[in-house]
Amino acid sequence: MRILAITNQKGGVGKTTTCVNLAASLASLGKKVLLIDLDPQGNASTGSGIDKTHLKHSIYHVLIGEKTLKEVILSSEKGGFDVAPSNRELAGAEVELVNELARENRLKVAIAKLVNAEDGISYDFVLLDCPPALNLVTVNALTASNAVLIPMQCEYYALEGLSDLVNTIKKVRARLNPTLEIEGLLRTLFDNRNMLAQQVSAQLISHFGDKVYKTIIPRNIRLAEAPSYGLPVLSYDKSSKGSQAYVELAKEVTEKDNISKEKKYG
Repeated sequence: MRILAITNQKGGVGKTTTCVNLAASLASLGKKVLLIDLDPQGNASTGSGIDKTHLKHSIYHVLIGEKTLKEVILSSEKGGFDVAPSNRELAGAEVELVNELARENRLKVAIAKLVNAEDGISYDFVLLDCPPALNLVTVNALTASNAVLIPMQCEYYALEGLSDLVNTIKKVRARLNPTLEIEGLLRTLFDNRNMLAQQVSAQLISHFGDKVYKTIIPRNIRLAEAPSYGLPVLSYDKSSKGSQAYVELAKEVTEKDNISKEKKYG
């Protein structure tokens, strides 16, 4: 099972779009996928067809210890994957956990219980949609993950934000999760006609090499429209450029996972 935190403290970079559409694309390749929505806005839940306004239980109840992860999981019928949903209740978790012991490990323990229970559920991929902030919930995600997938726009300020995120990953690796690594950087909302975007893209490749995914997610109206219908773009318009790009990303992520397993098990 590969656990990926999809995070960037900068908002509006296609983080949630990536989480939902990567989940659906991996599912279309026959993978069993769980998406955990860790953003109080609950956009990943909505984009997966889950009504966040009528949730009996959510990931908030898991983090504060009232429910197990298995008890809150719902199915995204149109997406073909499972969802641990979120809503604005999650915003209170930070305050409630501040004095708790091992508060950074709540999500890691919850995922372990899900997998190791007698009637445990097995997943190929668990995708964590993080809030656009480096807070306790994000630290929980980084502590629970094998690796980090960073969606980012190719613009000047994105590079500054990336530096902060890389430093945070280093701190989490040193103190909480020594095996945490950067899975890859994903160029999103990309406009090939934009000279600055091309320059920043070249800088990323120069600095991070093969950590930059070959797949590029273009600006695409179908990607923007799909969430309003509660659908991943693969279910909304399978032939769109956005849909095709996320399928290619899913293949690339799967390939990286296979390489990682070969290294680990020989």
